[in-house]
Amino acid sequence: MGKRSRSASLDAAVVDVLHREVGQVSGRRFSQRFAASKDLVLRLELYKKLNKHSGCVNTVSFNAYGNILVSGSDDRQVILWDWETGNIKLAFHSGHQGNVFQAKIMSFSGDRSIVTCAADGEVRHAQIHEDGEVEIEMLAKHQGRAHKLAVEPGSPHGFYSCGEDGLVQHIDLRTRSATELFTCPPHGDRAAYMSEVHLNAIIIDPRNPNLFAVAGSDEYARLYDIRRCKWDASTDFGLPADYFCPPHLIGDEQVGITGLAFSDRSELLATYNEEFIYLFSRDMGLGSNPRGKSSTSDDVEKAPQVYKGHRNCETVKGVNFFGPRCEYVVSGSDCGRIFIWSKEGGELIHVMEGDRHVVNCIEPHPHSTILASSGIERDIKIFTPKAMEKATLPKNIGQDRMCSRIRWFDFIDDDDDDGDDSDMADEDDEYICDDDFDYYDDDDDDDDDDDEEDEEEEDDDVDNDGDHEGEGNMDVDDLLDRYNDVGTNSDSHFVSSEKAEGQEEQDGPDSFAARSDVGAVLYSRTPPKK
Repeated sequence: MGKRSRSASLDAAVVDVLHREVGQVSGRRFSQRFAASKDLVLRLELYKKLNKHSGCVNTVSFNAYGNILVSGSDDRQVILWDWETGNIKLAFHSGHQGNVFQAKIMSFSGDRSIVTCAADGEVRHAQIHEDGEVEIEMLAKHQGRAHKLAVEPGSPHGFYSCGEDGLVQHIDLRTRSATELFTCPPHGDRAAYMSEVHLNAIIIDPRNPNLFAVAGSDEYARLYDIRRCKWDASTDFGLPADYFCPPHLIGDEQVGITGLAFSDRSELLATYNEEFIYLFSRDMGLGSNPRGKSSTSDDVEKAPQVYKGHRNCETVKGVNFFGPRCEYVVSGSDCGRIFIWSKEGGELIHVMEGDRHVVNCIEPHPHSTILASSGIERDIKIFTPKAMEKATLPKNIGQDRMCSRIRWFDFIDDDDDDGDDSDMADEDDEYICDDDFDYYDDDDDDDDDDDEEDEEEEDDDVDNDGDHEGEGNMDVDDLLDRYNDVGTNSDSHFVSSEKAEGQEEQDGPDSFAARSDVGAVLYSRTPPKK
């Protein structure tokens, strides 16, 4: 059966190449089909570690072109990386007094405009000038932690913020002002003891940027339509256009949502603490008032797709789609692994080691089969499809193990001064996915930074040419060679005023703004023409 499967995979690959060569399939469509292939996803493995932060890395995000990665950390630093070489392009202090929770590069800004939010509740904007100087300005403030930002697709000016105060704000960089849209009220019985929902996630529908969703410390993901807002706070805009929640979780006062994602088809993905990940289509909405909705056979047929196997109990984890057409779902886990499922059907297909403790962030490359991850450790890991052999699932992954009923926000670090959550996962071994997770040295329980850096220096030398010992499944190696030649080569396009040690200048300042059109690939997930 295994030989037959490999033969079928080889035949399909040969047919795809033939169709492309004779012009029956466009180069773009061929690239998308290849990037989405399960065979390629199963070859993902560690390519490089980016190690410069001195605290947990809470956010990673690619620019639209895909050659620059921005990260933010408990050390309050923001770093822009040439992830392929591991060099730092620019590093600067964010201006925040608390842990940086998110950093985003604004579209059509030449990668010079970066917005951030943090544990101090502030929303800040960093403008990088031609001489490399960084001008930082505070634009908005939340009462409590500000967890997430949502940048308007294709806009260099507009974005949203949300925080634990339940407030949603819209910020316009042209006026440098914030408009308070609404404070998210609790729904149902929680209104008796909650004044607002502590928001942890906000995202914009890429197909209809008028719609955005928020979620936090209750069971509902709420969908809003910005067209209902009068921009003067004199409206009932705080009432959602729709609610989303798995039927069995309605009324469950112990769960909350830690992350959201929209697909290119407006499907809504939500990851629940102490629970699983669920995928909602638009017709699964509960309406503007879900209270009292009875369960019917239609509800069972419209039940959301569920993704199981990971554990989301200890920290605020994100979730994401992966692939040129969002063919996969990816998430971190309390056990330090990265989980990849097929979107259709929910099959768990790949598990990778990503952290000694907890993986919180998984960020897909905008147009290649590449993942960036971060968590409790102080580095960023880049995964590329260069393995000689296709991965198989660990035998000890428990598909249905559940967390103890402890609210996710009880695990958020309140100490913003030490910049270190490294010992968090050692306090309660019951949250580990399984007992055989030995990717890292089990004796290194004291988080000795010197030992950790030694490990990272060794891992940083991962052979980039994919030269491994042993025999593997070689059914698409020729295609992989072609992909690696085209898909992962990108030019750096700006220079830092603060160079990392030993880093040489490669580009002049004139090249910094040479690609102001990088935001144009936000929807297409393909690189712009040079």
